[in-house]
Amino acid sequence: MLLFRVLENLRAWTEVSARNRHWTSIVGLSVRFSSTKAAPRYRRMDYQDAVCTLNTLQTNASALEQVKRERGHPQLQLQAMRGFLQRAGLKVEELDRLNIIHVTGTKGKGSTCAFTEKILRNYGFRTGFYSSPHLVQVRERIRINGQPIGKELFTKYFWQVYGRLEETKDAHGGSMPAYFRFLTILAFHVFLQEKVDLAVIEVGIGGAYDCTNIIRRPWVCGISSLGIDHTSILGDTIEKIAWQKGGIFKPGVPAFTVKQPDGPMKVLQERAEEVGCSLSVCPDLDEYESEGSLSLGLAGQHQRSNASLALQLSHTWLQRHILTDPASPVEFSGVSSAPAFQPSPAMIKGLAETEWPGRNQTLKHGPVTYYMDGAHTTRSMQACVRWFNEVATQHERNAGGSVLRVLLFNATGERDCAAMLKLLAPCHFDFAVFCPNITEAIASCNADQQNFNVSVENMLTRCLDNQQSWRVLNGHEEKPEAELLIGGGLPLVAERHGDTLVFPCILSALQWISQGRDSVLADANKHTIPVKPSINAKAAPLREAQNIHVLITGSLHLVGGALKHLDPALNS
Repeated sequence: MLLFRVLENLRAWTEVSARNRHWTSIVGLSVRFSSTKAAPRYRRMDYQDAVCTLNTLQTNASALEQVKRERGHPQLQLQAMRGFLQRAGLKVEELDRLNIIHVTGTKGKGSTCAFTEKILRNYGFRTGFYSSPHLVQVRERIRINGQPIGKELFTKYFWQVYGRLEETKDAHGGSMPAYFRFLTILAFHVFLQEKVDLAVIEVGIGGAYDCTNIIRRPWVCGISSLGIDHTSILGDTIEKIAWQKGGIFKPGVPAFTVKQPDGPMKVLQERAEEVGCSLSVCPDLDEYESEGSLSLGLAGQHQRSNASLALQLSHTWLQRHILTDPASPVEFSGVSSAPAFQPSPAMIKGLAETEWPGRNQTLKHGPVTYYMDGAHTTRSMQACVRWFNEVATQHERNAGGSVLRVLLFNATGERDCAAMLKLLAPCHFDFAVFCPNITEAIASCNADQQNFNVSVENMLTRCLDNQQSWRVLNGHEEKPEAELLIGGGLPLVAERHGDTLVFPCILSALQWISQGRDSVLADANKHTIPVKPSINAKAAPLREAQNIHVLITGSLHLVGGALKHLDPALNS
């Protein structure tokens, strides 16, 4: 009944918006977020037009269900990817020239790639780096020498690839590649055109049937820590997931993995034997021969295994590079321990200087400190909680004066939100705030962060469910009175309990949490959403505390939306 009233109020808001031009309804956002409109007939061919056209390739919810039903014939997906690549004017054989490092895993694969790319860039190589998802702008997924490609370059190559695919679609039943598949083709095209010395390629989901796995001859492969995620696609046990991840192994191509539990480790060993490649387990970081402890640019104890994997990947790539006549392929001979060699100065510097926004990241804006981590599985949330407790406690010791802790949380897809919230509960937050992954509830929302895969109604349902889970975890199981309207009669906040609130977008949540004390959020150019007096009254402790510590977690998309507002440099 409560949710019905929320949605009815949201729909009614459309009529309010028609009378008041200062407001844009969430219903309007729902249309944008849950439908794929056709690309503009008259294209300006500029960056925003490219991004809007790219968004038409997003797979809507019904199509996603169809993809899941077709998982029984996964080889067809790779066959389709090869067809799209050919239609875009590329050949699979050309990808061999990219000297690829291919990395998969459940958590840490992006950080591993970031470490590896930085190390090899320190050697003077021109690097390409393909990753997902993006935080603020889609260009972040395709990097040259560590930097997202510029808008002009993205626009130029986007229309080259899109044009070729569009010209040939009628001859192929009108088919166009979906969003991630298109971006993968675009990344390969960019790296080939820009003549990179190597490309670090992060798998999207799984490995065996991921569209990046059309790569035939990578120079080395890596697997970061394995866990449970994307179960409807990869399987519901860690062993089934390990089988999918091991699908990136190639005959004769050396493969490395961090230490894994016995079950998935056995599966990886079987996959390596079946394919015919070596498989080595990385040593602990403190086993490497170095003077003192190796310093890492990424925070968190869990980054140490990612750094060790990056050392092995970069070391193996360099060995291959210096050999004018590469050694014979190394076949499977059991699982071995990778050597703990002495890292070079370039490696040590690379590990220390690696940056990877949105992962164990801290931003201090005056009295408000933001701790951001895109953890979205129970295992990654465990690591996030350890990191947050360590750094926040240290900051609180040094802060002087009162400190309030605030959780800003959202999660998407099949994530086990209740399990993640249970891990977060012992952190003793004074407020728990929930919002969908919508950057702001106004029409100026950037096309880079539009998502057609889920409706706003579904997002809000998830937020209300998460709020109720939090209440149960904190011993408030009674059904609260639902007071849903705020200033002007607009349903911007579902007011439920003194220490938990649901907001319609990330900006409104951040503005309420910071209470005008963050100068970046207080920018006059930012739209301010009025909040009813009773909601403002609840924020009195936030106005009075000398320090506010905010943990933003549960989704990389949530973290990206927050960074759009908190770090303006990422928008340029």
